[in-house]
Formats: sequence, structure tokens, C-alpha cells
Amino acid sequence: MQYLLAFLVVAPLLGAVAALLPAPPGLKGRNPDQAVLRHGVTVTGVILIAAIVLAAGFDHDHPSKMQATTDISWIPALDVRIHLGIDGISLPLLVLTALLTFLCALYSYFAMPAGPSPKAFVALILVLESGTLATFAVLDLLLFFLAFEMVLIPMYFLIARWGGAQKQAAAWKFILYTLLGSVVMLLGLLLIGLKSGTFDMVALATDNGRGLTSSVQVTAVLAIGIGLAVKTPMWPLHSWLPDAHTAAPTVGSVLLAGVMLKMGTYGFVRILLPVAPDGMHTFAPYLAAFAVAGIIYGSLACLALARPGAKGDLKRLIAYSSVGHMGFVLLGIASMTPTGVNGALFANIAHGLITGLLFFLVGAVKDRYGTADLDTLAGATGAALYGRAPRLGGLLAFAAVASLGLPGLAGFWGEMLALFGAFDPAEGLNRAAFLTFMSIAAFGTLLTAAYLLVVVRRVCMGAQREEPHAIADVQSYEFAAWTPLAALTVLAGLWPAVLLGLTDPAVQKLLAGGKS
Repeated sequence: MQYLLAFLVVAPLLGAVAALLPAPPGLKGRNPDQAVLRHGVTVTGVILIAAIVLAAGFDHDHPSKMQATTDISWIPALDVRIHLGIDGISLPLLVLTALLTFLCALYSYFAMPAGPSPKAFVALILVLESGTLATFAVLDLLLFFLAFEMVLIPMYFLIARWGGAQKQAAAWKFILYTLLGSVVMLLGLLLIGLKSGTFDMVALATDNGRGLTSSVQVTAVLAIGIGLAVKTPMWPLHSWLPDAHTAAPTVGSVLLAGVMLKMGTYGFVRILLPVAPDGMHTFAPYLAAFAVAGIIYGSLACLALARPGAKGDLKRLIAYSSVGHMGFVLLGIASMTPTGVNGALFANIAHGLITGLLFFLVGAVKDRYGTADLDTLAGATGAALYGRAPRLGGLLAFAAVASLGLPGLAGFWGEMLALFGAFDPAEGLNRAAFLTFMSIAAFGTLLTAAYLLVVVRRVCMGAQREEPHAIADVQSYEFAAWTPLAALTVLAGLWPAVLLGLTDPAVQKLLAGGKS
């Protein structure tokens, strides 16, 4: 188990190098393009199996304990170490990343987006997977920063080379926003490391900010929080997201929404809450205020895009919905309570499953109709998806009601626990203010239901035409790529204790300063 986590982080990089060779080792296809795509499916499949084995071997009786650890000195002068490990907070995100990357590779094998050679595409997907897995596995602040930045270049090229309209502008906007945020974040990480004398995240969490003055904590939270908020994305630092999602290929949108957005909120939980609690306490009300502003703003933007005549792009609408959903995650974190933080972590996983499925489905609709424009779809579908592609329409409706937080599905629990956390925030936080935030966020759930039901009505329902244009229903490879996400959405909704049993002990320990 000790080396399995290191294998998970390094193996995708080796696979990326192999993908760029004249012929991927050990794999054949009808042509070189098919061979390299098959290589991508194989490598990501092996990574997924390794992640499942790691989860099966995880000590579920002690989820607050760092497991599968590796600790090797890297830069002795700065006390920077190659320190890896997982607990109940990072394990679900690790498995989610491995699953979504494999499903994207499988989907691309049958529906490769138009663009340059698949060799570079597969290599970029694998580098992106390695960086994301490393972000959730490393326990050193500088390694966290390197992994955090490692994903930017592959995602930039996925958007710029395999994206749709306005792809170059969207790619530049994505990388400029995230890089500028990361520069500020690096200053905050260096401030913590130099002032405390260590970059080790476990030691810093155990110290619980006692080695840092309040002014240092406040400065560090402001600097690091800006970088994390851009990646989350938090309103008003979100404007890169709709453009990136609209231009990105389907699998790029799935990975961006499903795993990359989680890197920002994970940083809040793993670094800022335990390392700088005084600084977080100072900024928690402001974080909550920005969170609920994002919930309302994202929902209103979606309602505006969904109305007839707005020429709203369906991918852009789902992107704006992510601003709202991640607002609930930030609200739970801002409460600084075990209930709220557990809700944030649950909502992270639920959003990855549901929004990943939504982007797969919207990509399929766009491939069939040649557009994701809501007005065009509503006018062109005639009998709509229910009549022309009932399985596709049914899956889209299922993902929509899961996204609006229907009880019994994964989207419900995270948002509810985040609201409960805001109802009774941590000691010292203004409860009246957080009750106001909770009320605004609860109103946001009604707006979320409104725009998603409008989308279902316009895209899935409609007046029957005499001779509706036939389109393909769900294909076998689509069924294989989408079924795991739908099944896990139901499982997490009906049996939330599976996930909460992992996160709660780890969250309790984290908020208690590393003490069990």
C-alpha cells in the first residue's frame, strides 16, 4: 500500500511519455490513432483499478489517519519533502479523479474530438490526471503548489487545440486568471512555510496555527484564498469558467468541472482551515457572503440563459450552474463546523458525478444536433428528446433533477449539510449573519430548481411533429461511460454514510488541530 499511492501519481506521467512514442508499447489498432487512444484507455483503466485497490485496502476504521504514506527528503535546505498520504478527505477525490479520467478516455476512444493528432490529446489527458491526483495526495505545501499548477498547461491545450468556437480566447482567459491567482497563492504558501519553519502540511495542521501570529494568518489566508477562489471558482472571480466550458471539448468540460474545480475547495479544507484557523475565522463571514452571492448570481444567470429568445448555450448554462453549486461548498467551509465541512466535501463529490454526467449528455446532444443553443434545440427537436431519443432524454432529465438536489440523489446531502452548518456556525462567528446567508442560499435552491426544470421542459419535452427528424439514441459506448456516474449518484443519495463515514473523522481531527 505504501507505494501504491506513489504509483498512482507517477504512472500517468509514464503513460503520457509512452503515448508520444512512435507506437504505444504493447498495443495495436487498425491505425496509429486507434492504438494511442487504446493506450489512453488502458493506462487510465490501470490507474482506476489501482485507486480501487487503494480504497479497498484503506483502513476504514481509522479514516483520520494518513495512510499509504511516502516521506522522502527532496530539498533539505528548505525542508521540502516528497511527502504523500491519504485520509478520508482525500481518498474520495482520488477515486473520483481516476474514475472520471478513465470514463473520458473511454468516451474519447469512440468519439475523439476534432483536432490535431490523438497522441498529444492522450498525453495531455494523462498529464492532467497525474497533476490532479498529486494535488490530492501530496502533504507538502510546495509540492501542492507544483501539482496545483501542473494541470493548467494540459487544460489550456485541450481547450485551445480541441475546443470549439472562441477556443483561443477562452484558453487564454483560463490560463491568465488561474496563473495570476496562483502567483498570489504562492506568496501565501511561502509566508506560512518560512514563518513556521516547515512546509509539511501534517505538522502544520497539528500545530493548528499556534506557531503563526494572527496577522500572518490573516495575510496568508487572503493570499492563498485568492488563488484557491479563482480555481473553485468563487464569484466574482469566476468569469473565466463559462468561456472555458463553452469552448472546451466534452471530455475537457467533464474533467474541468468534475475534478479541477475541486482542487480549490480541497485547498481551503486541507490547508487554510487547520493551518490558519484565526485567519479563516476573520475571513469566514466574507467567504460566506461571496458564496451566497455566487449561488444567487449563478442561478439568475442560468435563468436568463434558459428563457426563450435568450440564445443561451446549454454548456454555458451548466457552467454557470457550477458557480452556484460550488457556492454551497464554500458556504459549508465558511461555517468552520464539522457539519458544514462534511457537507462541502460531500457536495464536492456529488457535483463531480452529476455535473460530469451533465457535460457528457450536453456534449452528446451537441454532437447530434450540431449546436448547444437552447432556442435552436427547443425549436429543432420537435418531439424533443423524450420522443426522438428517449434514453438520452431520460438521462438528461435524471441528471437535471439530481443537480437541483432531489432527495434520494447525491446532490441533496451536500447542500443540506452546508445549510445546516450555516445555521449553527463555529463559535465566535456571527450567527445572525450566517442565518441570513443560510436563508439566501436556501432561496437559491428554488432558483436552481426553476432553471433546471425550464431546461428539461424545453429540451426534453415538446409538441410532436408529424415526421420528426430521427437521431441516434444512447450508444453502447455512451452507456458504458455514463452508467457509473448515474449509479453512483443514486448510491451516494441513498447511502450517504459511505462517504460521510470516511470524511467525518478526518474533518473532526482536522478542525481539532490534528488531535484525534
